[in-house]
Amino acid sequence: MRIIPISPAEYVSFPWKNGGGVTTDIAAEYAGPANDWEAMRWRLGFTSISVPGPFSEMTGFDRHQAVVRGRGLRLRCADGSEIDERAPFSPVRFAGEAKIVSVLDDGPVDVVNLIVRRGFFGGRLAAIDGACPAALGEGTHFLYAPSGDIDAEIGSTAVRVPGGHALRIEGAARAVVHAGLGLVASVSPVPTGRLASRARTPPPA
Repeated sequence: MRIIPISPAEYVSFPWKNGGGVTTDIAAEYAGPANDWEAMRWRLGFTSISVPGPFSEMTGFDRHQAVVRGRGLRLRCADGSEIDERAPFSPVRFAGEAKIVSVLDDGPVDVVNLIVRRGFFGGRLAAIDGACPAALGEGTHFLYAPSGDIDAEIGSTAVRVPGGHALRIEGAARAVVHAGLGLVASVSPVPTGRLASRARTPPPA
């Protein structure tokens, strides 16, 4: 197991795919140049939704999302159904090809997004606090502190994650939070998936 701190100075910001806003990557992996949507393997980041509007079309990807600041976000689907994100730190999952328009019941929100290429990578986004420890299997995991410091234990290692910072955790471990509230994002390759590299893959963070 390896634990690697990631500071906000290492984050990288890019426009949304549809140009409607800006997302900031905490970590990402591409089979080509950074922010090349065709080469994206997975990305973990955060963004603000300040006005209602359509989500970017991301066919072939699974999206995991949680509100971390504000409340009242609903995702209205083309078939008339809704995905309820009104409660903060309650992750949801949906297909990237779903036609979605955001609805803001109570003003702007900040959200964390984990996007993984379906069939090549599996993903999971979960809230973690003192009542909800996380069992981290083999793969790559990120403990992100969006709303204040986190005191935690990863395996037998005590760590502090300052607000706005993250940890990259490689390998299996048990994560227990003693103080604070955060999100754990997990990414693991699907054994049968293949995504040919077209250029050097940049470091994730």
